[in-house]
Amino acid sequence: MISAIIVFNTWGLLKESFNLAIDAVPPHIDQRAVQLFLSDYQGVVQVHDLHIWGMSTTETALTVHLVMPNGHPGDACLMDMTQELRHHFGIVHATLQVEVGDSEQPCQLSSGCCL
Repeated sequence: MISAIIVFNTWGLLKESFNLAIDAVPPHIDQRAVQLFLSDYQGVVQVHDLHIWGMSTTETALTVHLVMPNGHPGDACLMDMTQELRHHFGIVHATLQVEVGDSEQPCQLSSGCCL
């Protein structure tokens, strides 16, 4: 009986630990909503290679490739994007890779990886 109570009370922690171990998208984050948020940003024409995972039970990380034909939008724009990701989705560590979408040098991760 005591074992059953312990398992019942720690089930949530076990699930969180398993999700951290497999680098799953945290349950409180809608990956599709993040993708749409980024694709709606001015100058972004494509979002691919999007990965979101929990670094701990309280911190979330993101990496993504943003195709912006006009080039790098500047550090202020990237800072704004990362602050908006933190505010709207609770993502505290974001790495944004900007690409211009050059057909001569296509990103090898874009084919078949777009959401």
